[in-house]
Amino acid sequence: MKILYGVQATGNGHISRSREVVKALKALGHHVQVLISGRAPHQLPTLPEFGDYITRRGFTFIIGRGKIQPLRTARQLQLMRFYTDILDFDAAGYDLALTDFEPLTARIARRAKVPCIGIGHQYAFNYDIPMAGANIMTLWLIRHFAFCDQSIGLHWHHFGFPLLPPIVPTLHSGNGAPDEKSILIYLPFESVEAIRHLLQPLNGHTFRIYGKTTDVKTEGHLQFRPFSRHGFLDDLHRCNGVICNAGFELPSEALQLGKKLLVRPLAGQMEQLSNSLAVERLGLGASMTELDPGKVRHWLDQPPGRPQNYPDVAILIAKWIDQGLQEGLKSLSRRAWEQVLLSES
Repeated sequence: MKILYGVQATGNGHISRSREVVKALKALGHHVQVLISGRAPHQLPTLPEFGDYITRRGFTFIIGRGKIQPLRTARQLQLMRFYTDILDFDAAGYDLALTDFEPLTARIARRAKVPCIGIGHQYAFNYDIPMAGANIMTLWLIRHFAFCDQSIGLHWHHFGFPLLPPIVPTLHSGNGAPDEKSILIYLPFESVEAIRHLLQPLNGHTFRIYGKTTDVKTEGHLQFRPFSRHGFLDDLHRCNGVICNAGFELPSEALQLGKKLLVRPLAGQMEQLSNSLAVERLGLGASMTELDPGKVRHWLDQPPGRPQNYPDVAILIAKWIDQGLQEGLKSLSRRAWEQVLLSES
């Protein structure tokens, strides 16, 4: 099959899980053309798995001081260019479109009458799962931003619906022995000053803080490091716990490895507020709405987590597509969750 695969690149999570599905589809002999939107081309990481991919502006959200900035987001929208990109795209010959919450691909597919499947965490919100911060506008946006003919929602629990577990890339074993005093920090929307104020009082642990500097910098028990996927994964394997925003991909990787988890949701972001709620309800970790040293100190004293046994969902989806979507989504979901250590919370 010739497949158009849309990737929303505002965050790294969409890229990370799409990379796994694209690899699996190509391994089965399908031709996959990737379209990436939501980030400037020069800001994208190296993506050899995507081959000769296409980039378009699409839509993106401006985030500052730990929350979405609606006015700044509205000012940078270019609706004319967005619809021109849809009208100019030649979709002739495509058999199927897949979108990881990428809005251009969804509309290109509908215009060309190409079947479209949505794959991603956001599609889980089509069901009655734990939600926080939702209102009519946010629910409308999440259900119409990248619409599709059939959706595959991903989450940490099925909640009684035909959802699939997270798509977690194969994580290498890392270098060095585990360090129970090492904590990995990834809070890209917080300032260095805010992170320093949060962690400076917490002696007795080493905090490895990514994405806030272009050089390695050590301030006592605070180690600031430039982002490197290889170094980040090494520290993810070695650490005892992870403090991050309440996105989906990094918490999923931490849970797969059995790392203790503390999430800080972006203010006003329904998806992250809902993820934070799910983390607590499922007993998968803790959350904090503000950068609170007392809450971090309490979390540091908690016992370690246990590894989740997520299957290779990317291969599961790729084979499902390869076999012509013959298996019902309920059956596919049931098979996917058979080996996962589900919480009874």
